[in-house]
Formats: sequence, structure tokens, C-alpha cells
Amino acid sequence: MRSSYPQWGNTASNQNPYPGAGFGSEQNTQQGNEQQAPAWTSWDNQPLSTDVKPAKEKRKVGIGTALALMLVGSIATGSVVGVAATQLGSDSSTPVNALEQPSVQRTTNAEPGSAEQVAAAVLPSVVSIQAITRTSASEGSGSIISSDGYVMTNNHVVAGIEQSGVLEVSFSDGTTAQADFIAGDPSTDIAVIKIRDVSNLPVMSFGDSDALGVGQSVMAVGSPLGLSSTVTTGIVSAVNRPVRASGDGGESSLIDAIQTDAAINPGNSGGPLVDMDGNLIGMNSVIASISSTSDSAGSIGLGFSIPSNFAKRVADQLISTGQVTQPMIGVQVGTDNSVTGAVIASVQDGGPAADAGLQPGDIVTKLNDRVIDSPDSLIAAVRSHDFGETVTLTITQPDTSQSREVEVTLTSE
Repeated sequence: MRSSYPQWGNTASNQNPYPGAGFGSEQNTQQGNEQQAPAWTSWDNQPLSTDVKPAKEKRKVGIGTALALMLVGSIATGSVVGVAATQLGSDSSTPVNALEQPSVQRTTNAEPGSAEQVAAAVLPSVVSIQAITRTSASEGSGSIISSDGYVMTNNHVVAGIEQSGVLEVSFSDGTTAQADFIAGDPSTDIAVIKIRDVSNLPVMSFGDSDALGVGQSVMAVGSPLGLSSTVTTGIVSAVNRPVRASGDGGESSLIDAIQTDAAINPGNSGGPLVDMDGNLIGMNSVIASISSTSDSAGSIGLGFSIPSNFAKRVADQLISTGQVTQPMIGVQVGTDNSVTGAVIASVQDGGPAADAGLQPGDIVTKLNDRVIDSPDSLIAAVRSHDFGETVTLTITQPDTSQSREVEVTLTSE
């Protein structure tokens, strides 16, 4: 780039373009005694002479100046110049082979609340279950609920094992142990087994399933299709889903389920559904499928888990007494698809419903704030409450469509 000012230093004529001005040149030194340089105070006060036109030449830049200009250019253009300079400065004839480079080592640990951290904490408390009888073999999962070996699982995983058969569990580290059937309940699809000759086992912690929120992140843990120690993640898709599932021998179970889109497949049954603190908030039990046979059924994002509060109460009864009782209101409900609600078919004498004044033909449309739209919905809602608890039922008269609220105290244990 040419300067808009005349060039300082040597010119083609080797003469100072401004005679008499003291700029330190060799020629000016020789003439210093003959002519005094004018005392200018600024460029504007004394214009440059237009009579003298110095010869122009191409500006020459030394290597030091060139490097300085390159540095300024790098700062101005940023990383693009930096990358270009790096590439230009390397030996492009030498190929880079990733196979010869060391593998990059992980430098971060699992964050608290991450799926990785939850899986590491939960997996040691989950077992795979193999139940072999004379006529069948089944696989499932279970949660260790005591350090001396009690395991909670689905009843359909171990059904029939109490008559004859072998129970074996596999831990997350690959070791195995024998187990014994303690008790089970087909109507709730909950059972308890006990691992033999063990102590100090890691125990699953129960969470509060009543505090679950739709959209909350969860993890399903188990052994789908025999693949032990498998984890899948998802969310709580819905709560309070009455789900009836057919079991072996024509028996059916009714659960007031947690719906989740975490992948659940055959073999996950009995395994835990945990929150992102690693607490058990459900037991995976049922999947919806578009397949006509159970052999080809798989996850379509519609899985159902027994709420932990309910499962905990039932498991405690199975260990303590070997039997399960449920809170009731003392009615029989009928099936009427034309009615939205639960139609009371009969009322038990001396039961809670009779004491509250309920009559055959009354339609229950709400239990507390929960909408009741079917007989199964009423049964599941009642079972979800505790013994001796008082609930409020909204009753609609079928002939007048008038509604009233009544308080009913559930049966005690």
C-alpha cells in the first residue's frame, strides 16, 4: 500500500525532498551550516511544497515487518487464519491415522441424578428370577427389599412354584443363588420370595408413589428377554390407570397402575420402576401390545407399574401373614356400559356403604377428587387408600341425575 505522504528515507534521487528541513539525513548534515530549517509547529500551518515531486518507488518490507503484519492479520481474522497457519506449517505428506492414536480417556464422572448414576446405584439391588416347574419355565425380575434376602416380584413370575419347582436368582455381578417362595396374591399380582443363605445384601429404597407427577423422569430396571441388568428410561405418562390383566389359570389381577413409556418387555415383570433419585416408585407388571400373542409381544411405549405404596403394603402382609386383605366399602358393583361411573348392584349389611346410606342403583362418579368412570376404576381407587381411611364419594341418582356427597370410612385391616 502506498503512503499518501512522501516517502521518508532514501529516494530514487537520494535527495531530501524538503531542503533546509532538519530530518537527520546525511545530505542535510552537510548543508546544516548554510540554511536553517523552519520552525513548524504543525503540518497544517505550513503546507508542503507542491513544486517538489519526489520519485515514487514500491514500498519494501523487511522480514521482521512481514511477520508483524501476519500477526496483526491473525488477530483480526481470528481462528480461520490460525487453522490455516497450522495446516500450512505441518508436513502434509505425513498422513494421520486414528488407528495409531491412543484412545481418548473419559475425564468426567456421572452427574448426580443422571441415568448413569441412578443405574449404578440401583442395579445391585435388582435380581433376575428363573422359575422352573414340572410343566413350565418363566423368567422375570425382582427387587431386594431386605438385606437378608426378601425379594418382591410379580405373582405371575413365580406362579405354581409353591407346589414343586426350582427358584434361582442372578445378581448384577453374575453370581447366582437358590430362593424359596414365601407367598403370593393373584388378585394384586404381587409375590415375595427369599434368597437362601445370604446377608448384607444391598436393599432397594421405597419412594412415595402418591407424590409422582405426570412427565416425571423414571427408569425401568430388569431382565427383558433374559438380558439381565438392563435399564431403560422414560417418563410417567399417566397415573391412576385401572388395568386388569389375565394371569395363569384364568385368574386376573387389577392394579391402579402408573403408566410409563420406558421400554418394558417380557422379563421386566417384577422389576422396579425408579425415580431419578434411585427410589422404587413402582413395580413393572403389564404391557399393552398390538400383537395377538404374548410370544411376540413387545414394548410399544405403553407399560404399567404397580404403585410402590400399594406394593409395599401388600408385600408386608405377605411376609407377615401370607395373606392379603384390601380396604373395602362393602358394595358389589355391576357392569353397565351405558353408564359413566360405577353402578352399585348390592350393599353389604352393616358395611361402610350401608352406614353411609348408599343404595343399590346409586352411581359412584367420584372418590375424593378422582373421577370414577367404570367399576374397575372404583375398585382400584378404593384399594389405593389405606385401611380405616375416610373418603368422600360423589353419588348420582339414576332417576333424577341429582348428585350428593357422602363420607365412607373404609374397612380396617
